[in-house]
Amino acid sequence: MRIEKLRQTYDIEPVLVHFPLHPDTPQEGREMAGWYRHRGRDPEQMYQEMKARMDAEGLPYGKRTHSYNSRLAQELGKWADTQPGGGATYHDAAYRAYFVDCRNIGDAAVLLDIVGKVGLDPVEATKVLEERRFKDAVDADWQKSATYGVTGVPTFVAARYGVVGAQPYEVLAQLVEKAGAAKRS
Repeated sequence: MRIEKLRQTYDIEPVLVHFPLHPDTPQEGREMAGWYRHRGRDPEQMYQEMKARMDAEGLPYGKRTHSYNSRLAQELGKWADTQPGGGATYHDAAYRAYFVDCRNIGDAAVLLDIVGKVGLDPVEATKVLEERRFKDAVDADWQKSATYGVTGVPTFVAARYGVVGAQPYEVLAQLVEKAGAAKRS
């Protein structure tokens, strides 16, 4: 993937900053076809465009029927980042659950299933969700996203430069070079 290739080529340490994409989405989700039609877009065309982008990146992508609220998944992701080996594993599994398997990542039971499958402690994760331990951390990410002027995902920021959208590797390499990242030898 592009980010891993950047990490191997440049002396960078990517940091995931969460963004409130459609935070008003209810816990049970929102039916996507009607949502697209309401905005004058053809649902099948939107799917085909996204599928083509994901295929170009070598990323799996399922035919989702609903969009779900990702707030709790983000909070659990912040916790997973604090666990040995948990961050990237959790984020990858949450991506797969949402974008491939079309699961409701707004549902705590789904999130706890993901946690268990990646080897993190589901009892501790339950406490994290119940106590909203990482609510403030996600709020800080949302504020940082607003400060940066982020309006869509993905957005890539390096130093004071940024690009929005699923950009080709070459664009991301130019971004990190412009920001002063050194190439690894």
